[in-house]
Amino acid sequence: MAHGPHTSPGRLPILSCMSTTAAPLILLVDDDAELGLLVSELFAREGWTTQTHLTGGDGERAIANSAPDVVLLDVMLPDGSGYDVCRRVRAQHPHLGLMMFTARGDPIDRVLGLELGADDYLPKPFEPRELVARVRALLRRSAAGRQDTAVLRFHGLEINQVSRQVVSQSKLIDLTSIEFKLLLALARQPGTVLTRQDLSAAVQVGHYAPLDRTVDVQVARLRKKMRDATPDWNWIDTVRGEGYVFVTRPPQA
Repeated sequence: MAHGPHTSPGRLPILSCMSTTAAPLILLVDDDAELGLLVSELFAREGWTTQTHLTGGDGERAIANSAPDVVLLDVMLPDGSGYDVCRRVRAQHPHLGLMMFTARGDPIDRVLGLELGADDYLPKPFEPRELVARVRALLRRSAAGRQDTAVLRFHGLEINQVSRQVVSQSKLIDLTSIEFKLLLALARQPGTVLTRQDLSAAVQVGHYAPLDRTVDVQVARLRKKMRDATPDWNWIDTVRGEGYVFVTRPPQA
């Protein structure tokens, strides 16, 4: 059971800026839906938010868009090997807390997972209290490791991924939660075109699919706020027929 904002069909929620004390986000990638519900309930008692995904592809997209604190990754996934996902995720997110678990009991599986970049490895079935203790340790480790990468900086613009604040020339830009998520998704991949579907996933992970026009409206609001704060720089470009791109090059004279 994933936790997140509820929306009415056809429109994105307009929320106030998120609190700086947001609950840790744990992302579970496992095709066992029943396990996902049990883990979500277990973590909810700890005050943690959980997202669950049944395939490696969905999990990787959610990792890129949602910035989880810890990822729990099964070795055997319906669309490929969890080891391959582990290798790609670790290359892109060096400070992310990453735990692998599986029903396989062979020690060589544990060694392989750790060599590919996993921080921990827990065989199934596991004791719930042990899982909680290990995730808590990963939360402490990942928080310490990401201190130096918490802020994205571009030509006087600072995007703080921890406090969820955006500052330009020492001036705070007041963004809604949705606008911040859109900006963060774009800024994490500067120069890369993100489709409306990519941006929808960044705002609302799951089966909810807002209309393309709704995404356009939200991006337009974000772009206006960014332009008002930095009138000499257009941070977000439209790529006709494809989507939007975060621009880091100097504006043309």
